Amino acid sequence: MLNSNEILQTLRMIDQNKLDVRTITMGISLLDCACGTPEGLYDRVYDRITAQARDLVKTGETIEREFGIPIVNKRISITPAALILGHADPVRLAQALDRAAKEVGVNFLGGFSALVHKAMTTADEALIRAIPEALATTDVVCSSVNVGTTKAGINMDAVKLMGQVIKQAAERTRDHDGFACAKLVVFANAVEDNPFMAGAFHGVGEGNATINVGVSGPGVVKAALEECKGAPFDVVAETIKRTAFKITRVGQLVAQEASRRLNVPFGIVDLSLAPTPTMGDSVAHILEEMGLEVTGTHGTTAALALLNDAVKKGGVMASSHVGGLSGAFIPVSEDIGMIDAANAGVLSLEKLEAMTCVCSVGLDMIAIPGDTSAETISAIIADEAAIGMINQKTTAVRIIPAPGKTVGDHVVFGGLLGEAPIIPVHKESSKAFIDRGGRIPAPIHSLRN
Repeated sequence: MLNSNEILQTLRMIDQNKLDVRTITMGISLLDCACGTPEGLYDRVYDRITAQARDLVKTGETIEREFGIPIVNKRISITPAALILGHADPVRLAQALDRAAKEVGVNFLGGFSALVHKAMTTADEALIRAIPEALATTDVVCSSVNVGTTKAGINMDAVKLMGQVIKQAAERTRDHDGFACAKLVVFANAVEDNPFMAGAFHGVGEGNATINVGVSGPGVVKAALEECKGAPFDVVAETIKRTAFKITRVGQLVAQEASRRLNVPFGIVDLSLAPTPTMGDSVAHILEEMGLEVTGTHGTTAALALLNDAVKKGGVMASSHVGGLSGAFIPVSEDIGMIDAANAGVLSLEKLEAMTCVCSVGLDMIAIPGDTSAETISAIIADEAAIGMINQKTTAVRIIPAPGKTVGDHVVFGGLLGEAPIIPVHKESSKAFIDRGGRIPAPIHSLRN
């Protein structure tokens, strides 16, 4: 129960500090759709999604009005599409997903995905090779591929292929700065209940449908830290924990209401500090509030580690079903503070990679020169996958090789996806390394059975 003071604090967070529920995401199992002819798959998928999610947007808007809590996005995640593809056409499947998402009015649909951390099936490979065309010919479909886990190691054949796919996806959307790549994530240790795009999918361990909520509040955390300037880090951590608790309670309330009204089981609340390009909604500015002059300078990784851990601790106390990623995101193009730090030359690709060791995901929404080779992109993916595999955490790469652009230029996507400067990459080749293929074995600490 909330007392009157806590209610007033929450209202102030919403009104002044940009607290919002970033997304209500309905997960939908499509496993039943695999039965039947390949030609009928597209209609079966469309009918299943439109029937299950027909009231999702309307319900979200009603809760938003009644409770006064902004709900920015309503989204759908589906069973990894490679699991139901069979002999069907993956591009036609993506287009059917796009039509269904538009019919029910959601912002994004995630799950045009394949889980290939150990090896690729024929359907997996067909879907992966279709990603460039699928994302270029749809508007709201998002894609992800899991190439490694702590238990299985890293599938370097898939890593090599994903470098090529990202290059092709960028080229297919050359007239929009390689926008298709903004809808494509390469994971290690992907989680099955992630409500955030572009990496959401409905895991095989989930039920027929579920409601997951993602809450965000970087501005709320920064405002709280402004009240403890110069205080020791123990106080900083405690302040973040208390703030994360309050934020998570808001998400829990919305999740339970959406679950009840839609008659769909409640899954998890994902408390991830997901920034936007709007001033006052930046993870980078939280780190700078701790005392860094610019995000990316020395001390940034330590500050981010404290932030991520304190957010998780506060969230776990507020809900018995915290899941997803829950921590702090560092998407360069989506965070005004990160954009400024990258423009200043302080935030480099190497520093971002170091930060991913302690944050929620990884190299996110980073623009690199368009002439970067597929092998270099694959090597960047391999580095991130190795961090995830060894540290038993989720890592990911969402990278945009902007066609025709180089260091000093910018990509502009608008909305929540923002804009970003082109960050330099090393010119030295990794081709011989990537061409080896095979599988990097799982680490010794994976043997825990």
